[in-house]
Order: sequence, then C-alpha cells, then structure tokens
Amino acid sequence: MPLNLPNVLTWLRIVLIPMFVGIFYFETTWVSIPNQNLLATVIFTTAAVTDWLDGWLARRLNQMSAFGAFLDPVADKLMVAAALIVLVQLERVDAIIALIIIGREIAISALREWMAQIGEARSVAVSFLGKIKTASQMLAIPLLLYHDSIGAFSPQRVGTWLIYLAALLTLASMAYYLKVALPQAWKRP
Repeated sequence: MPLNLPNVLTWLRIVLIPMFVGIFYFETTWVSIPNQNLLATVIFTTAAVTDWLDGWLARRLNQMSAFGAFLDPVADKLMVAAALIVLVQLERVDAIIALIIIGREIAISALREWMAQIGEARSVAVSFLGKIKTASQMLAIPLLLYHDSIGAFSPQRVGTWLIYLAALLTLASMAYYLKVALPQAWKRP
C-alpha cells in the first residue's frame, strides 16, 4: 500500500465513520441534539470533500494506485451506508430508501468486480446518471443530518426530496448498469 496524501485522505474518511456514528451516542447533557446534528453534518461533509479531494490529488500529483482505486469506493460506500443507517434510526429517512441505496451499491460493486474479472470493466464505468445520483445523495444526507430549520429553509424537507430523487436515480442507474452487463452474462457459461 503506497503511503501518499490521496490514500491518507481515504483512510481519514474511514476513521471518521466511528466518530460520525458515535456523535449520536453522546448523552444530550454533554452534546445537545442540535449540536449532535451539526457535528455529524460537519463530519459527513468533511468526508465528502475529502472524497473529491483525494481523487483530484491522486490525478494532479500522479499518485494513483491500485490500492487507492480499491479503497476509495469502499470508504465512500461505508460512509454513505453509515449515514443512511443513522438517518433511519433517527427516523429521518425511510428504511426502504436506505435499503434501495445501500442494496444498489452492493449489487453494482459486485457487478463491477465480475465485469472486471471477465475483462469488461470499462462497460460498467461510472455513468453520468450515476454521478447525478451521487450528487443528489451527497447533498441530501448533510441536509437530513442537520435537520433543524434555518429561518424559513427546511433542510429536512429539501433533504427528503433529494434523497427520494437519489433513490429513483439509484434504481435508474442500476437498470442501466444491468442492461449493459446482461449481454455479457448471457455470453458466459
């Protein structure tokens, strides 16, 4: 495993996960619920920014590695899954929405692994639809974590609409990836 700045940032995202979840286990006499929401939002947003930053730095500094390419999506999926599970527990997201998003991530990761094994990895590269889905969920999650109104603005309402959009895009992008992969499945014994 090469120890470079992009990989360190990816490891940082993984280390942030227990901190992120742990925020909600503090006694409210130590950290009030609004402050728990704020801290969780800051931690998640920091992880989202480092996700973008580690990829940019890896390309910019020419520090791309096979290990980094493996670990980066794992860190992303773990953080999103942790956030969705917390949001379900806090009753801010329906369990079915979390199941759709997490289930799709697992299924598409497995599909990409299989396609890579048969030499067809490029055919299931990240699509534009997948990028829109990711943007929608990465905007929705911090809004749902923050939860409290900001004047007339309701992060919960906007976050709920965005997470529903992310779930719909999740299903659409999964259908797209399956459509691309199924011909390969029929060719293989």
